Amino acid sequence: MLMPSIFGENMFDDFFDGFFRPAKATGRYNIPSNDVMRTDVKELDQHYELEINLPGYKKEDVQAELKDGYLTITASTNLNTEEKDENGKYIRRERYVGSCSRNFYVGEQVTEQDVQAKFENGILKLTVPKKEAAPQIEDKKYIEIS
Repeated sequence: MLMPSIFGENMFDDFFDGFFRPAKATGRYNIPSNDVMRTDVKELDQHYELEINLPGYKKEDVQAELKDGYLTITASTNLNTEEKDENGKYIRRERYVGSCSRNFYVGEQVTEQDVQAKFENGILKLTVPKKEAAPQIEDKKYIEIS
């Protein structure tokens, strides 16, 4: 049975949180963790375009690495918020340390120079060229017959 979109993915998620199971894991202060690193992949004639959501992260927090044909995107942060009253007593003190990563197989022919990346407004945009694997030439090995 299809549910109306007002319920999201599961209409009982918010209702049962706190009653029968622990609350959903959240990222930074009430941002659901399933919103982090959502990725849109668009295929064009010569390349792929990836748009990765990284809400709340800064450009300095994001790292892209290409190794053995896998493009790995990692985002990590360390946030410390303190509020004190006039006497120096804590009213509120919160910390958040977290990281997330995602891997994409792009092929072993793609190099770091081929990939273009831009981070803007919490979205990492990557352009990865399409490169066909070089056909392997079958190396025939003959056995000498005497």
